[in-house]
Amino acid sequence: MTKAESYITKVEQWLEPQLGPMGYELVDVEYVKEGGTWYLRVFVDKEGGISVDDCENVSRIMNEWLDREDFISDSYIFEVSSPGLGRPLKKEKDFVRNEGSNVEIHLYKAVDGSKEYEGVLTAWDPDTVTITINDEKLTFDRTDIALIRQSIDF
Repeated sequence: MTKAESYITKVEQWLEPQLGPMGYELVDVEYVKEGGTWYLRVFVDKEGGISVDDCENVSRIMNEWLDREDFISDSYIFEVSSPGLGRPLKKEKDFVRNEGSNVEIHLYKAVDGSKEYEGVLTAWDPDTVTITINDEKLTFDRTDIALIRQSIDF
C-alpha cells in the first residue's frame, strides 16, 4: 500500500461513520500531488445536494481530527467539496445510484474507432461495465475505462 493509499484509507475509515449521523455521504477521498503541492480532498454529498455550510461543517470536524491525529507527514492543503455533477463513478454505491441513468465512458484506447461512449448504465461487476445504446448492449472491461461518469445534458 502506498503512502497516499494508507492516508486515504485512514481518512475513509474515520470519516464515514462520522458523516452518516450528520446526514452526509462520503463520496470520495483523494490525496494527490499537483504542481509540487499535496492536496487532501474530501468529497461529500447529501440528499438534496451539499451546501457551502455543509462543507464547512465537515471541514471543521476533519481539521480537529487531522490536527489531533497528525498522521500525514507531508505539508498539504485540505479541501472539502461537493463531488460536482460530472463526478466519476468509482464505488459500488455510485453505480447503484446511477443504474438506469445516462453515463459517459472514456476509454484509454479506441474500441470500434471510438474512445468515448454514452449510454444507459445497465450492468456492472468488478471486471466490466455494460451500457445500452439504441437497444444495443456494449460491455467494457474496467481496465480499459479511463473514466466513467454521469452524463450531463444541458
